Amino acid sequence: ISGSYDKTLKVWSLADGRCLQTLQGHSRLVQCVAALSEERAISGSYDKTLKVWSLADGRCLQTLEGHSRDVECVEVLSEERAI
Repeated sequence: ISGSYDKTLKVWSLADGRCLQTLQGHSRLVQCVAALSEERAISGSYDKTLKVWSLADGRCLQTLEGHSRDVECVEVLSEERAI
């Protein structure tokens, strides 16, 4: 999974290099992304939010708000906790 200046994330097939999904929802560039599990990922953006994504269907499951500036990194502690 990758994040981009185009405000999207892309899920890729490592077998053949195809883009499997494009995840849309951030209003500014996506700075960081991490896998929570095989089914979910979390992304951070210059829109000051983190988003939790379903990799099964590409839906945004949750938007985490509270930062007053850009989100530049995210680290997964467990499937339930990220910093």
